[in-house]
Amino acid sequence: MWRHVAANAITFMVVALFLVGGVIIWGKGQYDAPGPLTQAACVQVESGSNMRRVSKNLAEQGAVSSASIFRIGADYEDKTGQLKAGSFLIEPEATMKEIVDVITRGGASTCGTEIVYRIGVNRVSVQVRELDPVTNRFAELAQFDQGAEEIPAEYTQTRDKADVRFRIAIAEGVTSWQIVNAISGMDIMEGDAGEVPAEGTLAPDSYEVRKGDDRAALLARMSAAQETLLAAAWESRAENLPIKTPEELLILASIIEKETGVSDERRQVASVFVNRINQGMRLQTDPTVIYGITKGVGVLGRGLRRSELRG
Repeated sequence: MWRHVAANAITFMVVALFLVGGVIIWGKGQYDAPGPLTQAACVQVESGSNMRRVSKNLAEQGAVSSASIFRIGADYEDKTGQLKAGSFLIEPEATMKEIVDVITRGGASTCGTEIVYRIGVNRVSVQVRELDPVTNRFAELAQFDQGAEEIPAEYTQTRDKADVRFRIAIAEGVTSWQIVNAISGMDIMEGDAGEVPAEGTLAPDSYEVRKGDDRAALLARMSAAQETLLAAAWESRAENLPIKTPEELLILASIIEKETGVSDERRQVASVFVNRINQGMRLQTDPTVIYGITKGVGVLGRGLRRSELRG
């Protein structure tokens, strides 16, 4: 009798183990299989959230087929405690494994709302926009000039959200003083910008920043980026140029950049300037006269006088 009971118990354990093994294999297949999303979606992970709440949100959005399998898989990969706050773009048919990687990897948000500070030659504007994950295009929510008396509610309401992204976009031709003046007026930045860096030493580009970033540290990033660009340009410069140092190359490039905003025209303008330098002639270009008057502080705001051109 006891042998019969023992045999039944062993049989039951074997069947149970077989079933458990089958469930594990099935669950792993679900975890690694293409997900149910038919179009991209933006998933928000709030600060202080947990994997249970996020998995429920993903299931409600139709990004995962099972919140439980999602949580078990994340726990098995030891990533449950690595959840990062932000807004993350989930591609169509993304697997649960891929989604777990996205929301635990860290870094800047990849979708949601973005505030862009555009530093131009004539104005500094602020744009609040939101990415549509389906079309992968931004929809503008608000735009205004920095320093405006009336600030749109869309900006003040968005600025303090945990998942909002901030970006500073600097146009070509902007002076160092204009950059320092602009970031000094940005309420998301902290710290003193310090002295205005030498003209041309800050790279015009788009910089991702976080609320509370230090102004001087941002300027250092811009300076390092420009040093890298200048070193590459100097290394690949054409032979027989009448330029002796990288600094002279930077000055000439800045003048050309100011002379024309059309990239296709710059090669021709550069050729004219190089020929004039070789012949010992003046460059006879308005940007050099304007800079001599303004010293890079602000915009001239008027046409040049004949006396100024003769001087």
